[in-house]
Amino acid sequence: MTDNESSEQNLRISFEFFPPRTDEGKKKLINIRNEYAKFSPEFYSMTYGAGGTTRTNTKDLVVEYNNAGFSTAPHLSFGGDNNDVIAGLIEEYKAANVDRIVALRGDMPSGLGSSKMVYANELVAFVRERFGDHFHIEVAAYPEIHPESKSYTTDINYLKGKFDAGADSALTQYFFNPDAYFYFMQRCQDAGIDKPIYPGIMPILNIKSLTRFSDACGAEIPRWLRKALEAYGDDQESMRAFAADAVTEFCELLLDNGAPGLHFYTMNQLQPVKTIIDNLGLNK
Repeated sequence: MTDNESSEQNLRISFEFFPPRTDEGKKKLINIRNEYAKFSPEFYSMTYGAGGTTRTNTKDLVVEYNNAGFSTAPHLSFGGDNNDVIAGLIEEYKAANVDRIVALRGDMPSGLGSSKMVYANELVAFVRERFGDHFHIEVAAYPEIHPESKSYTTDINYLKGKFDAGADSALTQYFFNPDAYFYFMQRCQDAGIDKPIYPGIMPILNIKSLTRFSDACGAEIPRWLRKALEAYGDDQESMRAFAADAVTEFCELLLDNGAPGLHFYTMNQLQPVKTIIDNLGLNK
């Protein structure tokens, strides 16, 4: 076995879904989940809306997937709920043999007051205090810095606080500038963070929606990439082929420079991410 083959086998791959609202969407996602299972992911993650607006749907799918043998981690935040409600939800996950959580600050639903806890490090500490080491806790990291952060150093220190509270690893916001990740990782190392931070990878499906979403969440699309994508106009097939090649090269650069794995934001689609994985040769 070559060093490259050994390295590829040690890479951690995971996939993020959002909970469908219709029975048809749920059936489609099961098929997509089963196809992704061929790549031996360590886990899937399941999001929910601002303030936990799809929390029940998320919980039902997470429990269903875990019972079917597919390790799935729910996204979890306090939102407008109090500590007892959150503890009860986590207890339900534990009882269902869910052993991984993605702990997030999340967004407060409009019109609701604040729970006692707001920040993700408090949620991590809460889970550790109540449930010990039962859960592997993932947290969020921001190579291009959270849009609400006061400074780069503040954001790094906040991430360190989540690890100090008991987080095991982090998933990054998606990004398209590898230097942002490399610089971020160096700053994390300088701050004493030694836990793995997995880059989040976003397939490019539609430049207009990607631009709108990226502008809202603070993820930069490099000017060269944005202009190259826009040049395809209405030729979506050619644009997606170019985008898949560009994201593949981006992933190769990350992995060649020490990224411990990849976390794919699938948008509940199969082919765009599958193409990237096939291009990377991670389908063996």
